[in-house]
Amino acid sequence: MGLQAEKTTDSKKLNQLKLVTKEKLTQKSFKSNIMDYLVEKAFFLFGMMAIFILAMILFFLLREGSGAIREVGLMEFLTGTRWYPSSPQGAGYGALPFIIGSFMVTLGALAIAIPWGIFTAIFIAEIAPKRVREFLKPVIEILAIFPSVVLGFIALVILSPIIANIFNLSNGLTALTASVILSVMALPTIISIAEDSLRSVPKDYREAAYALGASKWETIKIIVVPAAKSGIVAGCMLGFGRAVGETMTVLMAAGNAIDMPLREFFGVVVPDFLTSVRTLTANIAIEGSDVAWGSLHYSALFVTALILFTITFVVNLVADILISKQRRKLQND
Repeated sequence: MGLQAEKTTDSKKLNQLKLVTKEKLTQKSFKSNIMDYLVEKAFFLFGMMAIFILAMILFFLLREGSGAIREVGLMEFLTGTRWYPSSPQGAGYGALPFIIGSFMVTLGALAIAIPWGIFTAIFIAEIAPKRVREFLKPVIEILAIFPSVVLGFIALVILSPIIANIFNLSNGLTALTASVILSVMALPTIISIAEDSLRSVPKDYREAAYALGASKWETIKIIVVPAAKSGIVAGCMLGFGRAVGETMTVLMAAGNAIDMPLREFFGVVVPDFLTSVRTLTANIAIEGSDVAWGSLHYSALFVTALILFTITFVVNLVADILISKQRRKLQND
């Protein structure tokens, strides 16, 4: 009887323990679900806020620039070569020199930054020892926090005299000067995204290549880099977006001439990187503080801002699509 009573007591305690544990688990699960729901809604709210802010920026640009678009015409901004908004003898609102200047300094910067950045990313992701990698990554990230005015001052004081001496120019503030300093600014973006893409390539790819007798360089060249191609391209496009939107550095380094930065070379019109240029961002910064509020000139500056917004939006959108494609590809593999 005593043994049976003891067993009955132990059974009751066990049932009570199970009940308490089940209640605690249910309660914890309920709280966890509530937290998950609140966090999900918070992320959704912040995402919608970002979209709303972007839409409001676009609406503001369209509203302020609509007057110039109606009076001058969008094609005049995109194809005109004269920018003289305050001229009494016939105002000109051609933004083509600024568009060409923006693409010149940006593409020139990418021509320097892309090979430099990709090879650096390959070295960090595939070749560098752990200690070297841990040293290089923070150094590269520090480049991204350098104030643009500091880099612009370096270009103005140090880089421009060097370029003037090399090419025998009277003025070293040229598109080439701006391209060189912008390439330094675009490097952290390109290196970081390219390095992440290379490291996200599955280890099985490398081991399969080594099993087939491929060397380390052959594996990097034939297997790793092609597998990370979408991410690398996206990094380059984000570097483009970083460079095309830069203001202070270009304002200090490019010279800000309004003329068309083109020249004939054996009968072919080509960009002249040894001449001063003005970009879309620099033009807004130079003229935005002195323009009469509500004037046609004021509205025209918003049209140039709208052109710049469209360029950067399209580039970043394509880069985001490429990054998503890279992630889906690696997940499927």
